[in-house]
Amino acid sequence: MHERISAYLSERIAANDFPSAVYLVAEKGRIVFRDAIGHSVVEPETIEARPDTIYDLASLTKPLVTGLLAAQQIEDGEIELRSHIGDVGVVFGDSRAASLTVQELAAHTSGLPAWLPFYLLAESPSPTHVSEVIAAQPLGPLGSRVEYSDLNFIALSLAIEGPRPDFEFDLAVAKELGLERTAFDPLEKGFERGEIAACEKGNAYERQTCVEQGYLQPSAAASGADRSSVFREYQIWGEVHDGNAWFMGGVAGHAGLFSTAEEVFKIALQFLPNYTRLLKAETCELFRTNFTKGLNEDRSFAFQLASTRDSTAGTQMPPESFGHNGFTGTSLWIDPVNDRVFILLTNRTHHHPLPFMNINSVRRRFHDLAIDALECSK
Repeated sequence: MHERISAYLSERIAANDFPSAVYLVAEKGRIVFRDAIGHSVVEPETIEARPDTIYDLASLTKPLVTGLLAAQQIEDGEIELRSHIGDVGVVFGDSRAASLTVQELAAHTSGLPAWLPFYLLAESPSPTHVSEVIAAQPLGPLGSRVEYSDLNFIALSLAIEGPRPDFEFDLAVAKELGLERTAFDPLEKGFERGEIAACEKGNAYERQTCVEQGYLQPSAAASGADRSSVFREYQIWGEVHDGNAWFMGGVAGHAGLFSTAEEVFKIALQFLPNYTRLLKAETCELFRTNFTKGLNEDRSFAFQLASTRDSTAGTQMPPESFGHNGFTGTSLWIDPVNDRVFILLTNRTHHHPLPFMNINSVRRRFHDLAIDALECSK
């Protein structure tokens, strides 16, 4: 542990930003600092967080699963950055979405909307019906701006991995790296609920979002009519928090992966040329390359870059550092210049009324404190 980092996160737990935090800071392939603070579960029972507590990684699934598997396929020559998803997958037919490229999806410049409630719009969670909803969306101007979107990685995953990215991930990543506490659908894989950090009780946030965006009438939301039964009322604990990923069976290209800080670190090393076991060094350049120069946000392949204004990287990371946040309160940032990895896992949606805390300032401060600590330890 590092006293200043742990003390700061303890302060944020006391301020009710989140009930628990597990962090890990590494340099040159070696873990330097780590700690577990607070309670991974507050209701219906109290469980202390441990270094090996399993967290719902939420959108960290995008780079750690879909981005990594896509990079492997690029390296193997199965797809290219310029490949149209309609040419590499069969689910989008001759729709306009079929002409979107791997790069446009991975860098969030496709013009697809940020989010849709597939559980209210799709006839079923089958790839065919999910892709039909995506294909029906009007596209904004291609490459004109970054619009961070779950749909980009749902579409990319359906095109290159099919309906079960977990099978591909288990074979190509988890087995190769010896991951033992990383999985989609952890309860189905035999993990005990007490090993896992809890999330929101019910889906009040998504229900409210659906009402605000006009997908659900307030009266229907209150009465449970019009398919609003898809909003879980119970404590979400051990199953994916994201409503679309849950609708799709707990396995999707944008969300659904659960893991620990240490095993996220093992995956994170695969993006660094000096430590990767799954990619060639030149392939790792994808993750630090700015594909959106001059746009509203700097994006590489599956990651945001630290050069983005107001990124959660903090004030001291090199601009080519890359990272990602997860809605449940998770984050991963990688500094390829100094071979550093920063992981912060929290469960900010648990035991907290709406609105949830925006913890971006916490993430920035955590990174600054961690870099200071690394520099002082030399």
